[in-house]
Amino acid sequence: MCSIMGYKGGSVALDKFKQHFDKTTSRGPDMQRIRQYGDVTLGFERLAIMGLSLEGMQPFELNNNAIVCNGEVYGFRKLKKELEKEYTFASDSDCEILLPMYEKYGTEMFAMLDAEYACIIYDAKKDDLVAARDPIGIRPLFYGHTDAGEIMFASEAKNLVGLVGEVKAFPPGHYYVDGKFVCYRDMTEVKEVVKDDIETVCKNIHDKLVAGIEKRLDADAPLGFLLSGGLDSSLVCAVSAKILNKPIKTFAIGMNTDAIDLKYAKEVADHIGSDHKEIIITRDDVINSLEEVISILGTYDITTIRASMGMYLICKAIHEQTDIRVLMTGEISDELFGYKYTDFAPDAASFQEEAAKRIRELYMYDVLRADRCISSNSMEARVPFGDLDFASYVMSIDPEMKMNKYNKGKYLLRHAFEGDYLPYDILMREKAAFSDAVGHSMVDHLKEYAEEVYSDAQFEEEIKKYDFATPFTKESLLYRQIFEKYYPGQAHMIADFWMPNKNWEGCNVNDPSARVLSNYGASGE
Repeated sequence: MCSIMGYKGGSVALDKFKQHFDKTTSRGPDMQRIRQYGDVTLGFERLAIMGLSLEGMQPFELNNNAIVCNGEVYGFRKLKKELEKEYTFASDSDCEILLPMYEKYGTEMFAMLDAEYACIIYDAKKDDLVAARDPIGIRPLFYGHTDAGEIMFASEAKNLVGLVGEVKAFPPGHYYVDGKFVCYRDMTEVKEVVKDDIETVCKNIHDKLVAGIEKRLDADAPLGFLLSGGLDSSLVCAVSAKILNKPIKTFAIGMNTDAIDLKYAKEVADHIGSDHKEIIITRDDVINSLEEVISILGTYDITTIRASMGMYLICKAIHEQTDIRVLMTGEISDELFGYKYTDFAPDAASFQEEAAKRIRELYMYDVLRADRCISSNSMEARVPFGDLDFASYVMSIDPEMKMNKYNKGKYLLRHAFEGDYLPYDILMREKAAFSDAVGHSMVDHLKEYAEEVYSDAQFEEEIKKYDFATPFTKESLLYRQIFEKYYPGQAHMIADFWMPNKNWEGCNVNDPSARVLSNYGASGE
């Protein structure tokens, strides 16, 4: 990961800009550079992944224009070869191609990119800033306006708190130009429904996911893999091991008392022959990390925080104990293929509508979790299920086919990878929520801790302070109060609590964990 920040105006002094930019040095620990172009300031903090030389340091400049970008551009070498007919490149960085593309294509370039990115461009002719974010929002970007009405962009909300009024998430799949946000790609839009037979659909799922994984293995820095033992991360690891044809480094985490998934992760690791390491955590590790995790995340959402506890601690251990700089993860599969609760979808249209909602909101939940837990430990996340071609294809599959009519959640994905990728029991094992799979006791410890902090009377009194996303349990109140300490008055950055669709029969629950659903079954055993 890297960190970027951009500002046009005169009311924020350079030293103040730098002071707030310094809050995200963990995203880019290798080097920091801040450049000014008249009344425009661009900042870049680098984590070198592609093109490790000094020439790959940003901002990149071309014909008085400049850019800072936190991102990975897949297939950039092909684009670069074409651009080399007109431009001379100084580095092997994938992001160096972006300014020549902007000169050549203008804002049309954003729809051309196969990338996960956030960028800020200084357009010298306009003497203004242009910014953009990838269609899923895998890379973070926020914005806000100073008291003087000047716009400011930054990788994280914490950069902007205290410099602008309301901090807002930059909408995924949009670019900002001439004071307006323009949608260049909506990942939920289905232009034509795929109605092929199941074998054809599953072959395409297989081939497109393998391609998405393969392109993300391209890195000039050491690569590691998060392996929970669940279907999604296990598939990423198994496919990667096949492609690389050498032992990969895998990591799993669990509580010291009742870790559910460690045994499944080890089974996968043994099957694919990975160099596997287990991280064991305790109740004290979880409680002692809680405030740090919420300050990093910039959310009060219950399920995001629960799931981040294990993810943050495993990433912390990887950062402290290895030289790994890039981590492959399994996020975004559930949004595409379904959660446990989407088994209750009343019809295909409702299933598809829920998937679209989840994809549109990803940047506030699972994608935010993966980015912050990994970047705060100075590593970069790669998310193969978020590959644009793959995700677009799955969204286009006839939702009748994606619904759980097979008595097996996410059947299409499982069937697509039948063979020798994974042991059959892993391939067909029902989903366990990550926060639960680390150990049921972890969530129980968090709830117990919240009970210790507030009496019933205190809880009833304290929740009156919040008229938006009002806390409804002691646990949610605890998270909200820690959030407000670091992001005062910025609760609207998160639309609401992540919860199952309460309008569906069987889903009207007050806890986001799949554990409370009647169809959870043996998932967490």
